[in-house]
Amino acid sequence: MAASRLLVAISARALASTDESLTLPQLRALVVVDTCGPVKLAALAATLKVNPSTALRMVERLESARLVDRRVNPDNRREVILRLTPAGRDLVARVLAHRRTEIRTLVEQLPAEARAALVPALRALTEATHDIAVDPFWAIPFALGSRK
Repeated sequence: MAASRLLVAISARALASTDESLTLPQLRALVVVDTCGPVKLAALAATLKVNPSTALRMVERLESARLVDRRVNPDNRREVILRLTPAGRDLVARVLAHRRTEIRTLVEQLPAEARAALVPALRALTEATHDIAVDPFWAIPFALGSRK
């Protein structure tokens, strides 16, 4: 739990380093769209584990901030497709870069033996989840610097 709180705090500080007034759930939505996009609104809601109306309200706020582009799917007019705008992509890149830098700084403070053991331990933990979907926002590879 302490490690989880640490990653959340680092993500919050990374978000606070921007000029945007976004919440962590909104940032998480942007990262999902960046990772999976273009993505259907229903898929975003499922990934975020929220109901579609909650996802829609979040997307409306992100769209009004010009971070997300929302369009009707030309193949199925009942579906909404989401993409990041250039500003949205830039924001996600800046926040993730800030987060990677902060985590790198922390990891570099570890003794060499602990540092060497960290990546295999985190990989083993991730593999132990088996069929539990790893949320792209909290995924360990992001935290350690590899982006996709």
